[in-house]
Amino acid sequence: RFEKPQRGEVIVFNQPTEKKYLIKRIIGLPGETIEIKGDVVTIVNNDRPNGFTLDEPYIAPENKRDANLRITLALDEYFVLGDNRRASADSRAWGALPRDHIIGRALVRLYPFNQLSLNPGNIDFDE
Repeated sequence: RFEKPQRGEVIVFNQPTEKKYLIKRIIGLPGETIEIKGDVVTIVNNDRPNGFTLDEPYIAPENKRDANLRITLALDEYFVLGDNRRASADSRAWGALPRDHIIGRALVRLYPFNQLSLNPGNIDFDE
């Protein structure tokens, strides 16, 4: 079973522009506006109309990447980003991820072997 996708979850999905599977982190939820200025990600939604800056402790400084983008998601769309921002093909490149492309949640991290874990990348964002 796959419950409603939540911000911070690492998911598996079919890339909208190619026939391949990817694993990325959910950053934006349906109906939200995501704004990226430099390496700062701001989320605007009904609960936070003035927006809030996303704290991303899982991004190593050498993996950050500057971008300038603003996108408002439809009610069945998500915005996903890779944790390795410098080399990630994600919503910055191909846009919003339709809900029906999501397959499930990443449950096990196998590589690198010294970081083997269950429920990898699980982050509880404070909004």
